[in-house]
Amino acid sequence: MTKPQAVATQLIDDERVRVTRFDFAPNAETGWHTHGFDYVITAVTDLDMMLSHPDGTTSEVKVPAGSAYRRMEGVEHNVINTGATDMSFVEVELK
Repeated sequence: MTKPQAVATQLIDDERVRVTRFDFAPNAETGWHTHGFDYVITAVTDLDMMLSHPDGTTSEVKVPAGSAYRRMEGVEHNVINTGATDMSFVEVELK
């Protein structure tokens, strides 16, 4: 069964950063992608996510609203909202 897609809204894209807001309905996913830049995620809502990894493993991740984390360029995954409510985060890619 196909999952709904997260909605990506580009807020800024200039020579230094790309800022994108991601909004997920329950069970929505980003689809597989590889990050081309180091990036920071800031949770707008509480995040209940499953991250699918290329080796077939998954990680359950909970991030409280207002919290942030960072990852390095090259991360490949699919992000899925496993919560019962909508979730949103803002991603800042550092060019």
